[in-house]
Amino acid sequence: MTATDGKPEKIRCDACPVMCYIAEGRSGACDRYANDNGNLVRLDPLTILESRRDAAGSEGSVVPFLEREWDGDIVPGPETFVTAIGAGTTYPDYKPAPFIVASQVDGVDMVTVVTEGIFSYCGVKLKIDTDRHLGDECAVVRSDGEAIGHVTTSEYGSQMLSLGGVHHLTGGSKKEGRVTCATMLALCNGETADLTIDGGADLTVQAGKAPVINGALEERMRVGCGSATVGMFAAQWKDLVDEVVVVDDHITGVMSEHQAGKVIGWEPTGIKINGRRSTPGRYFQVAEPGTGWGGTNLTDPLAIIGPFNGKVARPGLSLLMVSTTGEHSAYYELDEELTPVQMDMPDRLLPSVHRIEENCEPALTSILFMAGAGGSLRSGVTEHPVGLTRSVQNSLTYVSCGGAPVYTWPGGGITFMADVTRLPRNAFGYVPTPALVAPLEFTMRAEDYRSLGGHMDYVMPLGDALKGKTGRQNDHILKGRRSISSSSGNPWPAGSDNYPWRKFTE
Repeated sequence: MTATDGKPEKIRCDACPVMCYIAEGRSGACDRYANDNGNLVRLDPLTILESRRDAAGSEGSVVPFLEREWDGDIVPGPETFVTAIGAGTTYPDYKPAPFIVASQVDGVDMVTVVTEGIFSYCGVKLKIDTDRHLGDECAVVRSDGEAIGHVTTSEYGSQMLSLGGVHHLTGGSKKEGRVTCATMLALCNGETADLTIDGGADLTVQAGKAPVINGALEERMRVGCGSATVGMFAAQWKDLVDEVVVVDDHITGVMSEHQAGKVIGWEPTGIKINGRRSTPGRYFQVAEPGTGWGGTNLTDPLAIIGPFNGKVARPGLSLLMVSTTGEHSAYYELDEELTPVQMDMPDRLLPSVHRIEENCEPALTSILFMAGAGGSLRSGVTEHPVGLTRSVQNSLTYVSCGGAPVYTWPGGGITFMADVTRLPRNAFGYVPTPALVAPLEFTMRAEDYRSLGGHMDYVMPLGDALKGKTGRQNDHILKGRRSISSSSGNPWPAGSDNYPWRKFTE
C-alpha cells in the first residue's frame, strides 16, 4: 500500500500489545516481525522436530527437512512434530492458535495446538551448585544495577535464585522491567548473564555450565554435608588418623563423636568444637557463611577448635580437617601442650581426600523457565478456556515447551516449568511490554479436543503445517522453517507414552 504522499504505508502488527507500526523493510520493536513489501512477516523460522525410529523403536537417523528436495509426501506424524518456536501468538487472544495440527499416534487421531505465549507472569529459577555462600536469603539479585530477583533457599549443596516475575517486569521502573526481561531472555536462550547479590557474591551464570563466583570458576558440588561425609568415609579413615573434622557451614561432622565413628569403634579424642551441638558429632553454626572452608568464612579451620580435654587427648594425636568438596584439607598433630600443629599431609591420607573430590559432581547452573499459562492464550486452543485447564490437570492433554517436557504444578491454572537446556537454542523471544515469549504445545486426542470446545474448523493436516500454512486468515507470513533433531534426552512429544489412553490401545 502507498500513502497519499507517495511513500509506502506502514503496516500495523497485532502480535502483541505494543501494536507496532512497521515501515517497509523494517522490523518491529521485538525483532520478531517485519514489513516485507507490505506483508507482515514472522522472521524467526518455524521449528520442526524430526526423528526416525527403527523397527525396535530406537532412535535412528535424523532426516534434515531443509537439506533435501521435498516430494510432496506428508512425513508420518509420529516422526514429525510442529513446535511453537517461530509459530506466532494468539494475541489479541480472540484468534485460534497459529497451528492446530492433526496427526495419528498408534492409530489414534491426535491434535496438537501450537502457539507462542506472551508471559508477563513468568520467571526463571536458578540452581547454582556451590558450597560457597552467595548471599543471605531474600537478598536482592541485580543485573546492570537493577533489582531483578532474590536469593531463596539453599538446597543441599546448591543455592537457589528466583529471577523475574511480574513485579520486576511491570511493577518497578521501565529500566527495571527492561533489564529483567533481557536477563531472563539471555538465560533462557543459553547465554551468559552477570549478576550481583546485595551483600554477597558476583556471579556469571549460564545454563548447563559451571558458575563463576567472584571471578573464580566453581568446579565441584559438595559430596554431602559434613555429617554425611563423615558417615560415607568413616570406614576408610579408620586406623589412618585419630580424628576427622569435616568443616561445613550447615552441619560440621566430628568423627569420634558421630554415630558412624562409634559403630566402628572410634576412640574419643577430647576434641571441642566451637559451635551449636545438634546431635552427637553434628554441629551447627561453627562459623559465619562465606566463600572459605566448607562454605564458611574460615581461612583457618582451627578457629572452630576449642581446647582439647586433657583427660582424654594426648600429645601426638593426629587430626585431619577437610571440607565437603575436598578443596580444603589440612593435617595436624597435638604438641605437648595439646595444641594442634599443622604438618605435611601424610601419604596415607591423600587417597581419602582425593576420594572426596572424586565423589563430587561437577558444579553446574540449572535454569528452569516458569510461567502461568492459565490466561487468555487458552482461548487460542478452545472456546471454553477452563476446559483446557481441566484437561491438563486430568492428564488428558500433554503440555510441551518447544518439544521439551514440562512439569505442571498441581492446583489451579496451568503453571509449568521447563529446563531451558532441553529446548532448541534461541527458542524464547520477548515483547517490549516487557514480557517473554515462550513456545507451548498442547497435544491430545482429537475426540478430547472436540469435547473441550476446540477450534475444529482450524484443524489442518500435518502436511499443510509442514508447508508453512496456518489455519487462520489474514495472518502473518512465515519467513522460513528449520528442521532439527529432537533432544535425545526428551520424550517424543507426540509419543503414546505421554498419554493415559495408551493402555486402552495396547
